[in-house]
Amino acid sequence: MPTPRITELPDAVRSLVEKASGPITDIGIVEAGLNSSIAARVRTGKRTLFVKGLPLDHPRAWTQNREADIAPYVRDVAPELHWHVEASGWSLLGFHYLEGAHADYTPGSSDLSAVSVTMRQLSRLRAPGVELKTMTHRYRGYVDRAGDLEWFEGDSLLHSEWNPHNVLMTKIGAVFVDWGWASIGAAWIDPALWMLWLIAHGHTIEAAERLAAVHPAWSSAPPAGLDALARVQQRLWDSIAEQSPDDWAQPIQAAARAWNLRREHQR
Repeated sequence: MPTPRITELPDAVRSLVEKASGPITDIGIVEAGLNSSIAARVRTGKRTLFVKGLPLDHPRAWTQNREADIAPYVRDVAPELHWHVEASGWSLLGFHYLEGAHADYTPGSSDLSAVSVTMRQLSRLRAPGVELKTMTHRYRGYVDRAGDLEWFEGDSLLHSEWNPHNVLMTKIGAVFVDWGWASIGAAWIDPALWMLWLIAHGHTIEAAERLAAVHPAWSSAPPAGLDALARVQQRLWDSIAEQSPDDWAQPIQAAARAWNLRREHQR
């Protein structure tokens, strides 16, 4: 479920930011994104930050800790984390602010090759020595065939959330943000999940698969594993769309259904 965005920083949050980075000189609320109560560009005398936060009693406050834990390991593909603060009822992350627009996933976009380059760079990173969810654990409630979860086992670091709002196009290339759902699993899962978002943004299934195939792990994806993932993704996005009060999830739900149907016809 999307988290409502606060349009002004509470006094307690301003105080915590200033304690960490000095007096605030300018604030700009960032409207894009679904998972944070606070998302803001904050200028101080020292630096410009992207500050994101959730109340400590929010059911997804754990994602803030996950991002803080993984930040040192993904600096080559993500913005640098300057600090993590938990106080006064808030969990706050202060990242280095990068100028850039969210990725354009539509057919013909020049962003696609840059995203693919950074995805390949991510695939070369070693899984960090921090506690992360596994894809088998995350998908355990969406399988209905014995053995399906085994296809998702692996030791690769996965971003797993390929909404274009989580990809910034900057002067240094594509940069990945929002690592709260970083997980461990089979390496081919990331390009497969990216493929669904490409379909949701207008690509044919064949065109999306060609783009996913550039990822070095795609060739290792077992057909039965892709079949299992397609079934899981349809159930997952059917559930998300049913629980969502608006229609943000419908395009990716339709993409998941289309991909699963194609996999069924190919078997």
